[in-house]
Amino acid sequence: MRGLTGAGPTRARSTARAASTATAVLAAAVLFAAGCGTGGTGARDEGPAHADSVASAPAAASVQPSRTPDRVDAVRLIKADPAVSAEVKRELKPCVADEYPVDVSYGNLTRGAVDDVVVNVLTCGDAVGVGSYVYREQGGAYVNVFSAEEPPVYAEIDRGDLVVTKQVYDRGDPVSSPSGENVITYRWGPGRFAEEYRTHNDYGQVAGTEPTPMPAG
Repeated sequence: MRGLTGAGPTRARSTARAASTATAVLAAAVLFAAGCGTGGTGARDEGPAHADSVASAPAAASVQPSRTPDRVDAVRLIKADPAVSAEVKRELKPCVADEYPVDVSYGNLTRGAVDDVVVNVLTCGDAVGVGSYVYREQGGAYVNVFSAEEPPVYAEIDRGDLVVTKQVYDRGDPVSSPSGENVITYRWGPGRFAEEYRTHNDYGQVAGTEPTPMPAG
């Protein structure tokens, strides 16, 4: 989802390199603010148990879902993070009034007790992703555990994995019409994200292009 958010929390979009496990710890006191934001995931779905089986079977150990944190002030989070490049911070300005081009989502990526926060920084005009970041709660503060800053880039949460889309441009492609995309899936391992697999999609022929005529028979 892409959109504008206020100076508080945010709603928050792809060619990039990922730099994982930055160690910058940011004070939690400046992160939490009221406002709007994209909803997070992270609660694990469990099907209903049958009454008869519950009565006869021993109780299974309950799985504790991660907790969705209060809405995060993503603008302040990005600006206070030393792992975010100076260029991205310079570009992070309001598009209209106090609305910033940032998308935010919440989900359990790192198997922690509190949902992780994914922040995408976009451009105002065409919503091109210029930076994607994942923050993990640790000791009451957020730690940057993933960064990708080669635009266009966009990070999303998909069934507990981090999925990063990096658009690919051939020579002469306008910003609005990339030739394809690389989709990279990362999974949390011992203390860091590791690439699990990747796919490449070609967008194919641009709509409206004249087809090649068949030879006369």
